[in-house]
Amino acid sequence: MREKSKKQMSLPLPIIDHPKAVEIEAISHILDLNPTILDTVLTDLNRGKVPKRTGASGMTAEQVLRTALIKQMFGFTYRELAFHCADSASISHFVRIGLGDHPFKYSVLAKNIKMISPKTLETINRLLLGFAKTQGSEKGRQVRIDCTVVETDIHPPSDSSLLYDAVRVLSRILGRARDQWAWLSYQDHRRRAKRRVMSILNAKNKKLRTAAYQDLLKMAGKTAAYAEQAITKLEQIRDIDALGYALELKRYLALTRQVIDQTVRRVLKGEKVPSSEKVVSIFEPHTDIIVKDRRDTYYGHKVCLCAGPSQLITDCLITAGNPADTNLTVEMLDRQKNIYGRYPLKAALDGGFASKSNLVAAKDRGIKDVCFAKKKGLEVLDMCRSQWVYKRLRNFRAGVESVISRIKRSLGFDRCNWKGPRSFDSYVWLAVVTANLRTLAGLQKA
Repeated sequence: MREKSKKQMSLPLPIIDHPKAVEIEAISHILDLNPTILDTVLTDLNRGKVPKRTGASGMTAEQVLRTALIKQMFGFTYRELAFHCADSASISHFVRIGLGDHPFKYSVLAKNIKMISPKTLETINRLLLGFAKTQGSEKGRQVRIDCTVVETDIHPPSDSSLLYDAVRVLSRILGRARDQWAWLSYQDHRRRAKRRVMSILNAKNKKLRTAAYQDLLKMAGKTAAYAEQAITKLEQIRDIDALGYALELKRYLALTRQVIDQTVRRVLKGEKVPSSEKVVSIFEPHTDIIVKDRRDTYYGHKVCLCAGPSQLITDCLITAGNPADTNLTVEMLDRQKNIYGRYPLKAALDGGFASKSNLVAAKDRGIKDVCFAKKKGLEVLDMCRSQWVYKRLRNFRAGVESVISRIKRSLGFDRCNWKGPRSFDSYVWLAVVTANLRTLAGLQKA
């Protein structure tokens, strides 16, 4: 059975005179003052498991949370994290590894950290906001809201690269299955598909490019047909490995069919495929196409952040698709009510959130001053009590840009390298929790 924390720790080592060591010690103190945080993590670690009185108990909830924070704070890989947890005196003390404890393997760290759910991390963030409120650091009476994009870990998508990805992934799975069941037959078209991709890239005219696409589509269709036949045969075998291969093939086969369809429509038929119907990665199919300011295109998810005067991130909303900022205004304000039990008195938002209906909705919720960075036909006195208040809130809103810049530069918030939609949400929330702990540590020192 998992434990909440270690019952007895080794004698603490003296804190070295280094800014990072001082910072993580301050964060450790904040975590010690909020022990209920560990209850939420422990629930995730014990979910679906039968309590046992014998055998190793595994990592404690405290160790899992603290190693996750160290990983996010320093940008370590899991192998680097395992090394530094064993080698660094400051880090090993922070993650509660005693002198007689065995070091954690990187695979153990990866497995345990990924068990923390996004909902748990959101709950931890709210507990930290409650702590900040009791300390007088952040009361939620004044907020600033803006959106950014967190990219998924994919290569820039193109029809040819997606088709080649589909061919090579299906071929790889079929090859593994054939190693176990020699009677599975298929032809490997990866080399030919790769040559067609290069032909498309180097084609001098549309006719040559279209011919190369047609052959690449043919190879993708053949590989998909091999996968379909293999699925039928593997499902007839009463074997766990066979069913595993069949499920994996089914997942990638559906994505392959979708990639083939969108390529035929766009390249051969000349249609304009809507973003909502496109697949931009067969490895991260949840990825959205985000066009920002009608200029830059990103591949990931739109994230809306709310911050207070203390630089603490009071809320984070991971959206589906690419909703307009105007559609998020009321939801973000209502979420502040859920967090603090009341609406803020003042709200400063980016110009993209501005609309007359949003202003009316904010005023109806008792928000006295609402500032949109761009007026968009709205009168200043309708938004705020005076021109001075409007200018003050407009300058206040600009500070959220520094919050976003800091979390992107120092905590990897610009790009998520965890795989899958659940892991993406966990990564984003872990970055938010880590950023808030660092901010609270700075406020404690001040």
